[in-house]
Amino acid sequence: MDSILYILTGYTAVGKTSLSLDWARRNNAEIVSCDSLLFYKNMDVGTAKPTHFELAEVPHHLINVVEPSIQYSIKKYSEAVKKVISDIHARGKRVLIVGGSGFYLNSFFIAVVDGLKIDPLVQMRIENQFENQSLEASVEILKGMNPGGLGDLDIENPRRVLKAWLRCIGSGKSLEELRRDFDKKPGEFDSFQKKLLVLSRPREELHNRVASRVNAMLSAGLVEEVRGLISLGIERNPSAAQAIGYRETIAYLKGELSEGALGETIVRNTRKLLKKQRTWFNKFLSREAVIDVSNVKALPDDWYSVAPRKTG
Repeated sequence: MDSILYILTGYTAVGKTSLSLDWARRNNAEIVSCDSLLFYKNMDVGTAKPTHFELAEVPHHLINVVEPSIQYSIKKYSEAVKKVISDIHARGKRVLIVGGSGFYLNSFFIAVVDGLKIDPLVQMRIENQFENQSLEASVEILKGMNPGGLGDLDIENPRRVLKAWLRCIGSGKSLEELRRDFDKKPGEFDSFQKKLLVLSRPREELHNRVASRVNAMLSAGLVEEVRGLISLGIERNPSAAQAIGYRETIAYLKGELSEGALGETIVRNTRKLLKKQRTWFNKFLSREAVIDVSNVKALPDDWYSVAPRKTG
């Protein structure tokens, strides 16, 4: 079996699960998750996680690997993926990467772990300051360290802001300097040939599918799921607790959001996510890899070949 990674991504609610299962069955493939929330156990309803039947129908990897109270890192993910890919290819099967989480998806194309070590005392001081001030205040401090701007940093994502702050402090460099260094660093999966498909649908259709999905999640017991997750310590893990669907439901359970507003708020925030995904896909992924699946029942066997990344 050739060392090829088939990478399938696309918008939230676009229909990745059913299409990926069909393609994997037809092409003797096993699926490797690239979704930042499917790593967590007991987060099933709010993530639209594949069902037990679907997980059994085609071998899946890196789903339900960590407790919801424990944050899963990109470094652990990359290390685990390398072993999983090696094992799948050793079995003579294809590897199908499936997910829409940009940061984890990026790990297949560029370096995402810089190995930067930060003094534990400095990290503790920064984290303590971060927790005791507003996100806006932290962003302003970060801007002061980056006179050239913050680039495409998601300043509404607390975890990303804190990580950027720590990296600037630990390296003594700006985000732009760190990015230039990163561009020269070889990626973990540079030795593999990559073939890519990006699934899309018209905006109105996606919005309707999001609304239907949120209604289905609420009917399937999202509130009960989140109530149980709170008892399991999900709030100790910002990556999980701040995820769309979970943060709104936590707010509802704390009396900060009415029952009538819960579904509407999740839909509204998911549609904002679709806009961010559209920006990310347009910036980082070739438009030649995009396929409108509005009237598609099965994915093609011929995928877009990603050109090797140039360094230096």
